[in-house]
Amino acid sequence: MTSSSSSKNSARRGIAIGAAVAAAAVLLGVVSYTATKPGETRTAVSADAPAAEVSADPQAGVYPELAKLARRDPEDSLAQGRADAPVVLIEYADFKCGYCGKFARDTEPALVKKYVDDGTLRIEWRNFPIFGKESEAAARAAWAAGQQGRFWQFHAAAYADDAKEKGFGDARLKALAEEAGVEDIARFSRDAGSEAAAKAVKKDQEEAYQLGATSTPSFLVNGRPIAGAQPAETFTTAIEAAAKTAKAGE
Repeated sequence: MTSSSSSKNSARRGIAIGAAVAAAAVLLGVVSYTATKPGETRTAVSADAPAAEVSADPQAGVYPELAKLARRDPEDSLAQGRADAPVVLIEYADFKCGYCGKFARDTEPALVKKYVDDGTLRIEWRNFPIFGKESEAAARAAWAAGQQGRFWQFHAAAYADDAKEKGFGDARLKALAEEAGVEDIARFSRDAGSEAAAKAVKKDQEEAYQLGATSTPSFLVNGRPIAGAQPAETFTTAIEAAAKTAKAGE
């Protein structure tokens, strides 16, 4: 395929997705719980903040073009769950985001146990660094850990309580890699600083911006946008509705 053909295909894909982006951007921007900003100490959604309204109706709030963003690559080290799972949850997140950490600690483990383990759900991570150099460095480091099959262990270490307060400088990232069980730390450092890491992170970041995401975490569940570290019930409702639709289409 020529460069010109590739560019045209990318443009057509952008136009196809564009019809859904406006609606998604409203959910991922206006309805979103704003991500923790630099200097803020908040790490949880306030108790009086409204939860997103996610209907149990399988068709409500779903944009089929956005569902096509699921990659379903069985070699994707930043994903967990069957590549052919009926439901794909895509998460756009930043390791310096307090709300992303809240989701990782309080909600995601239960979703994995209930839905990933039984083959219903696949979770695909997208690096979406928006808080500066340390965010970018952590994203590349996470990708590098994934090259040795330790992304999710790195993810857990980086989102542990008080982890982000320690920062993501070079020494800290190596310590997190060691904690995650990355075997070859020298390779980890090379991979994190590589052009391949930069390209992978940029690809995810551009996808998020194209979608209209302006804060983290932002999610898609089979094309249904969800913004913020919502209560677990918001995700279970969306996952079960998506599973119902997938089953009906078999």
